[in-house]
Amino acid sequence: MPLFRASAATFAAETVAGTLAGRLAGQYPYVVGHRAADSEVRSWQQSLPVLAHDLLDAGLHDVEVLVEYQLPLSSKRIDVLLAGVHPRTGLPSYVVIELKQWSQAEALDDADDLVYVDAYGRHPVLHPVEQVRRYCAFLADFTRAFEHVPDALAGAAYLHNATDFGVSSLRSLPESSYGRLFTRQRRAEFLTFLQSRLAATSGVEAADRLLNSKTAPSRQLLSVAAAEIQDREQFTLVDEQQVAYRLVLRAAERAARADHKQVIVVSGGPGSGKSVIALSLLGELSRQGRAVMHATGSKSFTQTMRKVAGHRNTRVKGMFKYFNSFMNAERNGLDVLICDEAHRIRETSANRFTSAALRTGKRQVTELIEAARVPVFLLDQHQVVRPGETGSLAVISDAARDLGLDLVHIQLDAQFRCGGSRAYEEWVLRLLGLADGGPTAWSGDVHFAVQVAESPEELEGLLRLKATDAYGARMTAGFCWPWSDPRPDGTLVDDVVIGGWSKPWNVKGDRAVGGAPPSDLWATDPAGFEQVGCVYTAQGFEYDWNGVIFGPDLVWRDDRWIANRAASKDPAFRGLADVEIDPLLRNVYKVLMTRGMVGTVLYSTDPHTLELLRSLVAEPAPHVVAPRAR
Repeated sequence: MPLFRASAATFAAETVAGTLAGRLAGQYPYVVGHRAADSEVRSWQQSLPVLAHDLLDAGLHDVEVLVEYQLPLSSKRIDVLLAGVHPRTGLPSYVVIELKQWSQAEALDDADDLVYVDAYGRHPVLHPVEQVRRYCAFLADFTRAFEHVPDALAGAAYLHNATDFGVSSLRSLPESSYGRLFTRQRRAEFLTFLQSRLAATSGVEAADRLLNSKTAPSRQLLSVAAAEIQDREQFTLVDEQQVAYRLVLRAAERAARADHKQVIVVSGGPGSGKSVIALSLLGELSRQGRAVMHATGSKSFTQTMRKVAGHRNTRVKGMFKYFNSFMNAERNGLDVLICDEAHRIRETSANRFTSAALRTGKRQVTELIEAARVPVFLLDQHQVVRPGETGSLAVISDAARDLGLDLVHIQLDAQFRCGGSRAYEEWVLRLLGLADGGPTAWSGDVHFAVQVAESPEELEGLLRLKATDAYGARMTAGFCWPWSDPRPDGTLVDDVVIGGWSKPWNVKGDRAVGGAPPSDLWATDPAGFEQVGCVYTAQGFEYDWNGVIFGPDLVWRDDRWIANRAASKDPAFRGLADVEIDPLLRNVYKVLMTRGMVGTVLYSTDPHTLELLRSLVAEPAPHVVAPRAR
């Protein structure tokens, strides 16, 4: 959806009249959800008239100009997309243009796809050719209008204020049809480039074709995904996992053959293989050429899935989206939508930044069901840890029934996390009151170890020994301490303080800080051991040894758990009463306690709760000398 669409002649007339920037600024809040920044408005005022003049000089008065065109299933916007007819083939032709006001820029010595720009100080930004190249690739991958039209798409970065000398080092990045670089000095070449891609004829039909095109992975991308996921990852599915896998493939085949729609829910506890099923399906359905995508509600989990599944080909990463990406998706535009971590589904995809034009008034679960002929939901109902998360079998079933659709439910009984220990999972559920029977003594399991530490120093020492013995290990805690931004010198603040022991939380953002990995990689980068993780970074991941610190937000008194809202620092719990956060906190600690594959070490800051844990886990943890503070 562009902010503005018109012929090049009309586009030029608006820029000459000085009305276009105001028109775009007026449209912006309704389409994007917030007002345009002053810098954005200035860039329209400075760059769009230059492009308009160039289009007229190139004789392309009738080409359609789409300004601020939003990429499908993304919030990213292309500066200008030109639609017309290819002068050689007579087929639809499109040119993506990224406009820059830069006069000088310098490529990094050891990373030619990153550049320094005077306007941004020494903060590197993506090379404009790489930026436009990725926009073109994304369009080709997710817009079916390009699927059967060879050579339909080209891209250019136009630095209309720059001379060749001012950006000379940017030439080190190779160009391609998806990304070429032009400066003010090379304006004549830019006009020739435009004329080589667009004929002097109407672009209305080509623009309509693009705007009405189906949004789905292209056949080419599906073949790449199949090679990347299925051929590289050889998963072995067992019992109910294979049943779920086969039922989804069967439903996809029926949907294609008889236009039959079916909702499938696969539920299971932590480590029951839900994400293995998801990746297996993504690979096989891609091989079959089905329009399939993967979605979650977790940034950390989505980023990790992108890293795992798109390790060798970055294009595959685009198949991993978020639940709110499908707010305005075409009804049944996909063959299969795999909704992993479906317990993270929220009541609505809209937030305070969502424009009125994009709000559907529908529940998020309904949007997801409507997006595909076979929507697949993989969930664990005991992992709802935030207010507003509504994903459950009951919610999905009600939504399917309201739409008059059949629903198939597969329960996964196998346990592949926690050493495959069904006993441990049931022990955790009873301990936290998520299953009937109340807390019971840990009877032991040869496949899984449970220990109780007497102090945070002992907990860290036990885990550090495991880490030095080639095991993966992480420390986690309830969200009972503040979470500070890094210091100006780039070091993390030791926010988690218990007596004389202290550690920082994991990094907040997606950039490494002082040797600590970004939040998305905390669970998988060995350097993550030196920070304490919270539920939002631990959820969805696993490691060998798992340390869990119960904070004062959930304590044991007499014969029951007591939730203490005042002890929680979780901003998601603001305004909630103790009774409202009680089930969420139990789920939080359930998630934290079930991340380990080999064993778990428990500790509580509350003496009564620590005594309960001691009484249930008969074998005390061996004494370990606390590691020297570093």
